[in-house]
Amino acid sequence: MTKRYVSLFIGEEGSDDSAPSEDRQSYHILLVDDDAGVLAALRRVFQRENYQMHFARSGDEGLKVLSKHSIHLVISDFMMPGMNGSQFLSQVRERWPDTIRIMLTGHGHTEAVMGSVRDGAVYRFILKPWNDDDLRLTIALALEQHALQQRNRALEHENQKRSRDLETLAKLSVTNRSQLAILLYKKGLLNAQQIQQLHKEMQQHKTPALLQLMQHDWVDSQVVFDLLRQDLLFEEVDLREFQLDADLLGVVPQHLCIRQLVLPLRRAGKRLRLAMANPLDQGLIDELGFMTGMTIDPVLCGLEQLRAKFDQLFGEQQSLDDLATVVGSSDPYEGIEIVLDDDGDGESLEQLLGSSEDPPAVRLVNAVILEALRLGASDIHIHPRTKYVAVRYRIDGVLEDKIQIPSALLMALVSRIKVMAELDITERRRPQDGRITVKTPMRIVDLRISTLPTINGEKVVMRVLERQSAAQSLEDLGLSENNLRRLLHVVSKPQGIILATGPTGSGKTTTLFALLQHGATPQKNYVTIEDPVEFHVDLAGQVPVRERIGLSFASILRAILRQDPDVILLGEIRDEETADVAFHAALTGHVVFSTLHTNSAAATIARLLDLGLKPFVVASALEAIIAQRLVRRICPHCREPDDPPEAMRRSLGVEFLDPKLRFYRGRGCNRCSQGFKGRVGIHEVLVMSNALRDAIASGESVMQLQSIARDQGMVTLLDDAREKVHLGQTTLEEVIRLLGPQDLPE
Repeated sequence: MTKRYVSLFIGEEGSDDSAPSEDRQSYHILLVDDDAGVLAALRRVFQRENYQMHFARSGDEGLKVLSKHSIHLVISDFMMPGMNGSQFLSQVRERWPDTIRIMLTGHGHTEAVMGSVRDGAVYRFILKPWNDDDLRLTIALALEQHALQQRNRALEHENQKRSRDLETLAKLSVTNRSQLAILLYKKGLLNAQQIQQLHKEMQQHKTPALLQLMQHDWVDSQVVFDLLRQDLLFEEVDLREFQLDADLLGVVPQHLCIRQLVLPLRRAGKRLRLAMANPLDQGLIDELGFMTGMTIDPVLCGLEQLRAKFDQLFGEQQSLDDLATVVGSSDPYEGIEIVLDDDGDGESLEQLLGSSEDPPAVRLVNAVILEALRLGASDIHIHPRTKYVAVRYRIDGVLEDKIQIPSALLMALVSRIKVMAELDITERRRPQDGRITVKTPMRIVDLRISTLPTINGEKVVMRVLERQSAAQSLEDLGLSENNLRRLLHVVSKPQGIILATGPTGSGKTTTLFALLQHGATPQKNYVTIEDPVEFHVDLAGQVPVRERIGLSFASILRAILRQDPDVILLGEIRDEETADVAFHAALTGHVVFSTLHTNSAAATIARLLDLGLKPFVVASALEAIIAQRLVRRICPHCREPDDPPEAMRRSLGVEFLDPKLRFYRGRGCNRCSQGFKGRVGIHEVLVMSNALRDAIASGESVMQLQSIARDQGMVTLLDDAREKVHLGQTTLEEVIRLLGPQDLPE
């Protein structure tokens, strides 16, 4: 590794470090930090390396340096006077997109930097205090990426000059889909019997020669790649450093790209530059040229790079045949039928441990988790079915089947997950719970593991919790103007309890943390009780619930009341004891935020009384109730008007028959999932008044409480949903899915 990167920055042993070699590029690096000590330390780290160093004490100075010199890489601090590091690097990205951007920050600013990483303004961030060797290696890797990008541009320019030669070479090829197989036969890499079998399978399955060849493992893909590149002089492209034009993905259909192993890269007039795993396939080139109406310029690309890019761009469900190429053809469990015995003693501990460490199981678990992180899934379901194991992801609140795994791999897959979560792998008859922490270069997530025995095998569900999730503000919750005004009025009160209600996964915790952070000051003591801790807030003391050692919500809450708190966030009110302590804390001068599982704001009051609270306690301590749901948001890039059936509109009430009401839907594009991208909340905010307090103390019914609240300006969930439908934020189908039909059509 040292030899690989040494040429980037250090001269050969015995050479003069101060005099850079003429045939080796000298990289220019800009260091931006308002602390002179940090700049001096960075100068010391890179003093022996072949870099031209530039320094700036603020973002404005850094922009001046960039305008005067050709800078290859920028390292910027986050906290600086004037513009911060994130704002500075965003400007660098806009004005000098080829410059590599790295953020240097302390642990306390990690959440702020993550926003810059997601926006693409930062290539990587380094935490203070840094390790000198790690810092050198990170810079070397970044500069190597810069060199690769420059090389790709040079290759693209050279390819344009040689495009006429490539066309001539392509026309010399026989218009036969097995031309690659014939070439391999001439090179002695395939025999006559293999050629005949390959020909037969290609005609039967209608698959490309290269894909059919790889399924037999007769020739390594790298050997084929080197043969096409060196013997036939096809130009190559590195997709890992290639930025694709999203508009081109519609030129060649997605299914055709995946099946024929091609990917459109660039379009110049009537010429289309096409990455191909097999540029010898002149028949495919002619067909694509006829279909697109353009001249095809084929370039060679590695098979693995194409598949990785397909997963990144499309993320489509994999078939059993596709999965076989991932786990390998020599799977030790191939052909074995797994039967669950009633006594559960069919396998020994050694067999289970062995299966959990088997390479296909390790690769599969890693692939399943990483795919979930890439798609932004909130839950991972490993669901054993009769003929296969389905991997399902909950994306934007809806489960989607993504991967199908052979049933023979189920035991190895579940055992691997249990080992990672430190569960008992010999126990397959009872449910188990555990946790896994997953670290990637840019993210740390916790996975809550739950196993459940079924008739087809153990089902595993993993809940994805972001370690570095930043709490949102009230303005980001999607509240309507009326609901936001009512909530801002009540959140500023010095005492009382505010409840967020709704089913699991409706965003209640997100709302609570937005309330907690609104107007937060160091002059107050903030404490949270959670199971588990989902958002990390430096301003608050966060206590996790641990039922196994007796740390319940109620016991922790009693202890917190002796810690002089001002604001308490209680993850959930689950029982009478917790409810009693929480409401009496609100009566004694504390602000309390908590959640409850109810269907509407008015029904929450009945639920509190059902928990055993006295009516006058509820009436006195309660300040507001927020009932909410999360509906999928229509993708803004492919949104179009819609005209849903009248019966569907009538099922939600006569208000949805208003001719002025507009409806929209997502057509579906490569930037969204089935026409939806993200979620938006619908809310019902009940704010307490004297009339409501009197009604609660008098024991009025839920319907009467609902009527009083509506008379005083409360907008119901259905009304808020209708407004968001009219604004084009969600669809009528989503409202029915979350709220259900309201009126029975006549």
